[in-house]
Amino acid sequence: MIRDSGNIAVHTENIFPIIKQWLYSDKDIFLRELVSNGCDAIQKLKRLSNIGEVNLDGQPALQVRVELDKDNGIIKVIDNGIGMTADEVKKYINQVAFSSAQEFMEKYKDKPGEESQIIGHFGLGFYSAFMVSKKVQIDTLSWQEGADPVRWISETGMEYSMEPSDSRTTRGTTVTLYISDDSKEFLEAYRLREILNKYCSFLPVEIYFDDLSDKNKKNKEEERPVNHTRPLWLKHPNDCTEEEYREFYHKVFSDFNDPLFWIHLNVDYPFNLKGILYFPRLSNQFDTLEGQIKLYCNQVFVADNIKEVIPEFLMLLKGTIDCPDLPLNVSRSFLQNDGYVQKISAYISKKVADKLSSLFKNERDNYNQYWDDINPFIKYGCMRDEKFYDRVKDFIIFKNLDEEYITLDEYLDKNKDKHENQVFYVSDKDQQSQYIRLFKDNDLDAVYLDNIIDNHFISFLEMKRQPIKFKRVDADISESLKESQHEDKEKSNKKIDKALEKIFKEAINKDELKIRVEGLKNINLPAMILLSEESRRMEEMMARFGDMGIGYTPPREETLVLNRNSDLIQSLVELSKDRSRDEDTKMICQQIYDLALISHKPLDSEEMMKFIDRSNKILTKLASTNN
Repeated sequence: MIRDSGNIAVHTENIFPIIKQWLYSDKDIFLRELVSNGCDAIQKLKRLSNIGEVNLDGQPALQVRVELDKDNGIIKVIDNGIGMTADEVKKYINQVAFSSAQEFMEKYKDKPGEESQIIGHFGLGFYSAFMVSKKVQIDTLSWQEGADPVRWISETGMEYSMEPSDSRTTRGTTVTLYISDDSKEFLEAYRLREILNKYCSFLPVEIYFDDLSDKNKKNKEEERPVNHTRPLWLKHPNDCTEEEYREFYHKVFSDFNDPLFWIHLNVDYPFNLKGILYFPRLSNQFDTLEGQIKLYCNQVFVADNIKEVIPEFLMLLKGTIDCPDLPLNVSRSFLQNDGYVQKISAYISKKVADKLSSLFKNERDNYNQYWDDINPFIKYGCMRDEKFYDRVKDFIIFKNLDEEYITLDEYLDKNKDKHENQVFYVSDKDQQSQYIRLFKDNDLDAVYLDNIIDNHFISFLEMKRQPIKFKRVDADISESLKESQHEDKEKSNKKIDKALEKIFKEAINKDELKIRVEGLKNINLPAMILLSEESRRMEEMMARFGDMGIGYTPPREETLVLNRNSDLIQSLVELSKDRSRDEDTKMICQQIYDLALISHKPLDSEEMMKFIDRSNKILTKLASTNN
């Protein structure tokens, strides 16, 4: 084979359809690109003014206008920026992927004066116009003295004509789109307003929208721009008021509730990043599934919830982030993954952790009030990000039975003499109310873990904080709930205990049910159900994911604990000796079991029917006895 080298040939008739159809993910991006180009033209003019090359005193206000002429099927994007000469049109429009923005910044980078915020990078944005147009026309007049107005027309994007323009008499550029039949949706005023609001709400140049068919439109003196040229994130945090933060949140996210608190990001080194992250107030735990982080590049909206920049767990928050140096692809829709992006993500995660640390240490009362809303974010973040967990692990708090917020170490220290390295918790305050009362009556404490994420978080903490174990309040009996026993009394109780176990086994007739007898301090409690923590977690996991190919369901390790100190339980021993009342003994045992079950979990439909029928029989028997 002969060695060879050279340049790869690119045929525009082949490459242009690709640019037109596949470069951008959504057709509506055409308006973002053209308006951004207009803003760039104005920013360049401002830069020239700053360095003294052009005088703007007494000139009309710099702005971009979007005009809709629905009757004629036309959209115009008009700016009074830097404009172009005929040679510049040939260079920047007729050459695909030649960026005038890049060339301008390179030319004036060493000039003194305030830098301009230039959006463009790739020289391709203009061609998005052909996604929605059957013909595109440019009329432009350069800022340079003696320049002539130029008109450029193309119907395909590959062939063009140029001639003097008779419609542009002042500095700037007008891009006229003749909308194609398959893009008529963009001739609706509401659609263009929607696009401008989505992509251009915070562009640095005033943007106006003019619907020529609107008979009720205002005079130009009464017009208001559709955007805010200086969004709140550009201000220094010290210059922002709480009211401004709240108003900005309401406007951007259409949320009438006030946010709990916010984090203002403002860094210039080692990368340029500004933004505001809000912790929203939740109406229920399922709200946590719908966060919204808006990503901007030089105040141009790029996308929502880009996972490369925003740590996954922070997608549950709401906020805006503007990073001019983002390594975007040519469509400005996606990121090119690199180490720079990872540094931004790590920085955002650290700032969130720092804010939580500050609140915990300096505003503990507020932090406690926020906890019910923010704990899903924090717990999810801990499980997804090892560094985040290390930063916030000391600020994870739990609400206990006294409605106080305590850390895990505070709970363990308080209860180390009663149940060392064990954390009792409540997952359903109503369903487990009997167990809660039992704990309170015996000066025991537990914490509430009732969020959908808590099952996973418990396992995570057990792995991180070995040998600590979490047990639901109905999973075990603490020694503090039991009556202290002397050795001689224990021997005398064994006979009674065996009799009780036999009575209940025969009455309930469930082979898988374990029955044991304890002497509990609470004499008003006849019985309670215990389900081991391991068995309950396995049940919940299999209910969520199926049997995962195991092929069988592990036995339910349920235990009925009978309280030998209860008068009701003690009376059953004597009642069982009367063989004529065997049916009554059986019915009472079953009723005690069902009452214990109700305090543990809801009865199924069949169990509930039996319970109601039996309750009616017992009441009937009592009423008959009294008569």
